[in-house]
Amino acid sequence: MNMNIRNHLPVIGALLTAVAMLVIGCSKGFLNKPALGALVPSQVPNKAGVTAFLVGAYAVLDGQGAGNTAIGGGNPWEASSSNWIYGSVAGGDSHKGSSITDQPPIVPIANAQEIPSNGFFNNKWRALYEGVSRCNVMLTTLAVSTDPYISAADRTEFSAEAKFLRGHYYFELRRFFHMVPWIDENTKDPNQPNDQDIYPKIEADLKVAVDSLPATQPSVGQINKWGAMCYLGKVYLYEKKYAEAKALFDKVIPSTYGGPGTGGVTSNNLAYGLTDRFEDNFDAATKNSKESVFAIQMTAHDGTNSIAHANGGDMLNFPYNSPFRCCGFFQPSVDLANSYRTDADGLPYITDYNNHPVKNDQGLASGDPFTPDNGNLDPRIDWTVARRGIPVHDWGNHPGNNWIRDQASAGPYSNKKNLYWQASAGTYSDQSTWAPGSGINYSIIRFADVLLMAAECEAQLGNYAQAETYVNFVRARAAKPVNILHTYIDATKPMGGFTGTPAANYVLAQYKAGYFTATTALPAIYFERKLELACEGHRFFDLARWGIAAATMNAYFTFERQITGDLSTGNFTADKNEYFPIPQAQIDLSNGKLKQNKGY
Repeated sequence: MNMNIRNHLPVIGALLTAVAMLVIGCSKGFLNKPALGALVPSQVPNKAGVTAFLVGAYAVLDGQGAGNTAIGGGNPWEASSSNWIYGSVAGGDSHKGSSITDQPPIVPIANAQEIPSNGFFNNKWRALYEGVSRCNVMLTTLAVSTDPYISAADRTEFSAEAKFLRGHYYFELRRFFHMVPWIDENTKDPNQPNDQDIYPKIEADLKVAVDSLPATQPSVGQINKWGAMCYLGKVYLYEKKYAEAKALFDKVIPSTYGGPGTGGVTSNNLAYGLTDRFEDNFDAATKNSKESVFAIQMTAHDGTNSIAHANGGDMLNFPYNSPFRCCGFFQPSVDLANSYRTDADGLPYITDYNNHPVKNDQGLASGDPFTPDNGNLDPRIDWTVARRGIPVHDWGNHPGNNWIRDQASAGPYSNKKNLYWQASAGTYSDQSTWAPGSGINYSIIRFADVLLMAAECEAQLGNYAQAETYVNFVRARAAKPVNILHTYIDATKPMGGFTGTPAANYVLAQYKAGYFTATTALPAIYFERKLELACEGHRFFDLARWGIAAATMNAYFTFERQITGDLSTGNFTADKNEYFPIPQAQIDLSNGKLKQNKGY
């Protein structure tokens, strides 16, 4: 289990083993159809057992099971917690990568040509419902336990954490598959229809967490009141309940960020904030910083001879034929790289960025001459997109085609946010299997995301100056000198340090006061989310909830297919592709009680 939660409790190893076996026994049938186990107090008699069930519910966050498989079956990447396939590849900030014939079920997802029989959807569904199942088992166990050492306060706390986690798993299911069945600890017949919107029940679970969780927790990764508040705000945002979401974000955002303190609102004392270094959010050595609101705790070298808890779901996503060994997937798109172009004032080209392309080495061999782009760029490009001639941490300059499996298929770039540093690879990388893993946490919500969600609420409510303030805080952090990537002192010895010479011409500025209006605010916020949160699994879901997915993705297909060959069938159908299909295997198992989403 990857969560060091409640480590202050005396959980005995033998009991943990017994409880783990019970979890497997109770949830095994849930892999294909939700099932509820009937527990009696003698099965899990004490506080330690209940706690172990809670740990088991947290352990599903990464989507990974034993033996380098997804928790519900299938390959690890099919249920990756980063949603790199479903959020980034399907949203156009990245290509599938590698070659067109490797992992072919991802190709139709990248092209918005999904079908219900694609096994990737079934394995993601099963992993998420496994999380639901473990939450339900924990709540059932807590209800029947008579251990006197479980105080009333403990019961409130344990229940609130389990309901938060259940809210998370169901929120993922809701935004993936739209209409899904609700199964909770009181459900008698697990074969439920998907004819009701579950958002109200997700809200109810998260409200319990907000009302009942403490402000701080003893273990990193353990959800607290403020993290639950941010998550509920995110759910409200998806529901377009902007005033409700704003009220929560106002309580979370410190007054130093221009939010609370102006209308009688008092912010929390956790001092959430932006780290000075953008890259600290993607480095295992600096994880769980003040920017981390709710993160899945990853660890390397956990003794299991598996990378399940070391970002196992992203094990394919390292440059090909490189020191990372494997496997060339998850390549940032040319469209994304072009988005980081800035104008003479340091602002993005929001509407026509592809008319100002960033120079790349598409079609060139690594031995061919190439000089990187010398135009104005947002510095976040080089902490997000690994491109030829630019330092890749302390591994050397990206060599171009030699680290790309098939340029013609997926373009010239490699992903960078998931890469560990060479100097600390012995500590933070996991080399226990055929592809690497890392100890880099995956942030479900980080504070930059909170600021941008809050900005969106403010703009939707007509508070354009406040929205501009929040976006400018995000841009101001990106513009700090510590976020300027520099050249190597000696490119042949990249671990020898960096010069004071920028690796590119970085020019980034804040929006001038008054730029945000009814016309300009939302496009600027949407674009800032693209720049700040690129390759973090958000893009598809953002486009879908904004109602601009069809126009944005079809423009992307038209542009990107001129460069790469993996999007030849790309066509996004409005009022259909905003959600993925209900897995056909689940419809069959329900004997037709589950109904398919519109258009499939």
